Amino acid sequence: MRPLLCCLGLAMLLGPCLACPSACSCSTKKNGRLLAECAYKDLQEVPEGLSSNVTILTLSANRISWLGQGSFAEVPEVQSLWLGYNQIGVVEPGAFALLAHLKNLDLSHNKIVDFPWQDLRNLSDLQILKMNNNRLAGLPRDAFHSLKDLRSLWLNDNELTTLAEGTFDNLPSLSQLQIFNNPFNCSCKVFWLKKWTENTSVSITKGGSTLCVAPGRLKGRAVTDIPDHHCVAPSVQLTYLSNLDNTVMYDGLTLTLHCSVAGSPPPEIRWKIQTSSRHVEINGPNVARDGNVKQSQERFLVFKNGTMAIPNFSKEDEGIYTCLAVNDVGMRDVSVNVALAGSENPAEDLLQDDPQASHLGGRSCYKGDEMDPSGAGEKLVIVYHMPRESKSRAGGAVPQVHLGTLLLALGITLCC
Repeated sequence: MRPLLCCLGLAMLLGPCLACPSACSCSTKKNGRLLAECAYKDLQEVPEGLSSNVTILTLSANRISWLGQGSFAEVPEVQSLWLGYNQIGVVEPGAFALLAHLKNLDLSHNKIVDFPWQDLRNLSDLQILKMNNNRLAGLPRDAFHSLKDLRSLWLNDNELTTLAEGTFDNLPSLSQLQIFNNPFNCSCKVFWLKKWTENTSVSITKGGSTLCVAPGRLKGRAVTDIPDHHCVAPSVQLTYLSNLDNTVMYDGLTLTLHCSVAGSPPPEIRWKIQTSSRHVEINGPNVARDGNVKQSQERFLVFKNGTMAIPNFSKEDEGIYTCLAVNDVGMRDVSVNVALAGSENPAEDLLQDDPQASHLGGRSCYKGDEMDPSGAGEKLVIVYHMPRESKSRAGGAVPQVHLGTLLLALGITLCC
């Protein structure tokens, strides 16, 4: 009787550990892990009744089409989850979020278009991720950033046309990557991938099959063969322009800056203005060919040729003016600090107001001069405006200087 009771007691203890759906075969491996083998069972959903301590769950080659938020709630300890060769097209957010012990996840050969990438943030133990042979058309730049232990990543045979720069950053353990058989558009947006493959120690399987589908001139060529001259990072030069010799467009003092850029593809020009009272960003020109201002920032007039004009420039407009050149390869910027002086010696006047300007050392620069952009200190343009006067105290006539005339105390060209 006593042996029978012992057996019954042991069965009660082990019963929950060995619970297994009828469609599955469950067993304990030599290493103590519990395997639930449910492959090739024509299942249409994740079966219920799995033991909570299952560590290996095989659901490959079924007809599962949907994964819900609670599909794996019964197996929080699972470490290996095999879901390849199903018909999965919908994965709800949270489906994998609670599987903190997951090391191997196979979702290959399914129909996944959208995936809840935020679920991966909790899977810090993940080592192998297979998402090949799906219908993924894109993925966020930070999709894998939390996967510090990820060793093998399979993304081949999807519909990826581009990858954001930095997609494979912060993956210190990555040793194998598969991205072949994707219809890459080899614009300069993927030029970073060529540079990355040249410098990485990661093994990129079948790298020669990572081919361009577009543009036409590169069709059939490997992503790693994109010509360097097609993609050149921006360079930018910022110049102060005086309108001494030009007709004044507006009443009052007009500050004019010109931003010259180069690169391939041609960079876009953006402006950032930081004064004591405002922060303004202007992406592209806001003045049409007919002279009409297209945006509400009529205070700062930006033209298609890279010129910015600030009519009626005053003390309130003093600050840092930054020109940014942006293309698919990268971004460069250059800044200048613009100050308005009110005395006959503007440099001396500014030095008294701004101790940080002392690095100028009394040097005078004129239009056409250049200042080394790599030199220490902040670059300055000091605008000196002489007020209108009709007569001197002695009664002699004094030449009039019209509002809108800029006398250049310090004219510089900055480049980057």
